[in-house]
Amino acid sequence: MTIDTLWYTRCPVPTASGIAHGLGTLAHAAAGAGLDFRILQDADAATALHHFDHQLPGLVREGGNVPALAARAAGAPTRLIGLTWVDEAQHILAAPASDITSAADLAGRRIAIPAWAADGARSFPRAMALHGFSSTLALAGLTLADVSVVEVDVERAPEVRDSADHDRSHPGRSITTAGVAELLAGEVDAIYVKGARGRDVAREHGLRIAVDLDTATTPRGRVNNGTPRPITVHEQLLAEHPEVVEDFLVRSLDAAAWAATDLEGVRGLLARETYAQGRGVVDAYGEGFHAGLAPTLDAERLDLLAVQEQFLYTHGFLAGRVDVAAWADPAPLERALATATARRTAHTVGAGA
Repeated sequence: MTIDTLWYTRCPVPTASGIAHGLGTLAHAAAGAGLDFRILQDADAATALHHFDHQLPGLVREGGNVPALAARAAGAPTRLIGLTWVDEAQHILAAPASDITSAADLAGRRIAIPAWAADGARSFPRAMALHGFSSTLALAGLTLADVSVVEVDVERAPEVRDSADHDRSHPGRSITTAGVAELLAGEVDAIYVKGARGRDVAREHGLRIAVDLDTATTPRGRVNNGTPRPITVHEQLLAEHPEVVEDFLVRSLDAAAWAATDLEGVRGLLARETYAQGRGVVDAYGEGFHAGLAPTLDAERLDLLAVQEQFLYTHGFLAGRVDVAAWADPAPLERALATATARRTAHTVGAGA
């Protein structure tokens, strides 16, 4: 298939590429090569499904690691070209009158776990809740064997337009806050939520934060679908248009540099991206997240992604193993960093002349 379009797909979370898109600069990465630029979420349903399988030759994806790893494990010809890490609120919520106030209090309790979706990639809500509870229980020396798992309903094929956070078929319901209805009805004792919608849902229903994973554990204990978050590219695009991939990364790095100087501007973009209400973005991401949006492929982030790969494989989300180190191709990001640095240096020198 001849590549005539640079496709971009992302999840509604803080990313440098998402900010570049919001600023209107990301499309320029395609223009120099004579390619069209399109957002996958705006495509027809059949094309949009490539968000999960990454079988579209012109696609660059920045989003949750569950679909990215599942696609690679299933044979998708992708390369990992960057990793970002932004801590977003990860909480275990309990009912207002619950006596659950710590990880230890979860022993013997009923926890909500979303049911399997159509495949491993689209079962990311299940993966998130399982890993979130597993990490929480480990704080008290417990495992998933020490709780009672209650499966809760989830869309078997969530719409790609809202695949990371919001379920358009049920307005107001977030598929990253599954189990709220069951918790309010007393059918489960605790649920896992994340991100801006997670904080909004807790506030809207008066739910209590029983465990805050952001403050309770180390980065390894906070590994989940969005931490770390991979940037992946189809190998055909990388082979035929390496300059487009490099420019995509340069635009992302430039957006990360801008973001570091304008917290309120970034929050405004994120409020639209995440469907957040009120203080959702502030509560979910805090004060300093905007300073660390630039992608890297350093050893620590690769190791943390390998932790997630091991968890997903162990719990049946991957068709096979993914060698994270072999998957990574650092060359595009190295070139992009050099280009972005040179441009900023030239701009600084020019401004001071």
